[in-house]
Amino acid sequence: MEKKLVLRGVLAGAVAGLLAFVFARIFAEPYIGKAIDYESGRDAAQAALDKAAGLAPEAAGPDLFSRTVQADIGIGVGLIVFGMAMGALFAVAYTVCLGRVGGLRARSLALLVAGGGFVGMYLVPFLKYPANPPAIGHEETIRARSGLYLIMVVCSVAFLAGAVWLGRRLQPRFGNWNATLLAGAAFVVAIGVVMLLLPSLGHLGYNKEHYGNHATETPQPLTDGKGHIVYPGFPADVLFAFRFYSVGAQLLLWSAIGLVFAPLAERVLRPVTEDGAVRGAAPLPA
Repeated sequence: MEKKLVLRGVLAGAVAGLLAFVFARIFAEPYIGKAIDYESGRDAAQAALDKAAGLAPEAAGPDLFSRTVQADIGIGVGLIVFGMAMGALFAVAYTVCLGRVGGLRARSLALLVAGGGFVGMYLVPFLKYPANPPAIGHEETIRARSGLYLIMVVCSVAFLAGAVWLGRRLQPRFGNWNATLLAGAAFVVAIGVVMLLLPSLGHLGYNKEHYGNHATETPQPLTDGKGHIVYPGFPADVLFAFRFYSVGAQLLLWSAIGLVFAPLAERVLRPVTEDGAVRGAAPLPA
């Protein structure tokens, strides 16, 4: 039964990834294009400053893929594969929770696990390290940024699982509602401590040394030797829109995983014969 659920999770993830791609292609891709245009303009301005200072310009590397390929095939394949991976993890978590979190029906449990996946895998880490378009971020800090984000994801998922366990332990003494509130508060406190301990991206050693002490890696205005602004900082409206639609794409992905997986899981857990009678292979919780 577990293999059947995982396969259906992968299928649900593929469908969800496709839907998320359509959403991202329509709403987020235009802002990715604006971010790339900004990066190109800033590089040109920096090259002009370097030339005026007598510095040799750095040779730009060739583009391996065109913007059309990146926007259509690259993002599409990436989101579908990501959706399949998240669908598999979702199915594993669903299998672990099945029968251990109270008398929930298969469909209700699927939606709850999907909600937990969205919160734990994306939303909470996003609050500390929000998504950035391609023009934001320095190559020299990729490893540090990836490590910090991974720490946030691991802590978020672990603390969320711990909150579920704590809520179940507190339920007999405090009741379902109070136990849920106490477990949620414990999660907020624990993840809040982690967020306070982890550094902001702008406080990484390389960024502080080369760009000053800022909260993020968002490009600041480019200035010449006299302090005059020759190119503006990254547009705040582009950054906000990109992050807003990034959250929307992830919300759509996890919602679709739960909604597509729910009826598929119910058929596995309570298969029905041709005449409509329920076979007793695997009982559902009441």
